[in-house]
Amino acid sequence: MKTILVLNGINLNMFGKRDPAQYGTATLAEIDASLLALGRELGVNVICFQTNHEGEMVERIHAAHAEGVDAVLINAGAWTHYSYGIRDALAILKAPIVEVHMSNIHAREAFRHQSVFAEIARGQICGFGADSYLLGLRAAVAAIR
Repeated sequence: MKTILVLNGINLNMFGKRDPAQYGTATLAEIDASLLALGRELGVNVICFQTNHEGEMVERIHAAHAEGVDAVLINAGAWTHYSYGIRDALAILKAPIVEVHMSNIHAREAFRHQSVFAEIARGQICGFGADSYLLGLRAAVAAIR
C-alpha cells in the first residue's frame, strides 16, 4: 500500500480557533480524520504530522526519506514563505510534493504570495479551506499512480 505523509507546520494546530474568517472552523484533528477516511477510500495509507518547531519538521522529512514515503502533502504555514531549511529537506525526497493552503495565499498580504517550495512541488492547491487538503490528497494519489 502506498503511503502519503501529511505535514502541517507552525500554528496550524490552532485551526478552528485562529481567524475563522480566513481558515474556517475545522480543527486540525477534524482535517486529519477526513484525510484518513479519504485515504482509506483511495486505498492509501495516510500519516499526519504537525509541529511548531522547524527542526522537528526537517527531522520528520528526513525520516520520510528513510521510510520511502510515496508522496508528501505539506502545509508549512508561515514557513512556506521563508524556510529554505525545510525546502532543502523536501528537495532530498524523490516522492512528489503537493503544497496546500486553506486560504488563497495569492489574495492575501504580498509576503504570502511567495512560496519557497513552489519550484520543487508538483503543484499547489489553495483557497478551498479544509477541502484544499482533500483535493491535495487526491492530487498526490494521482501523482503516484
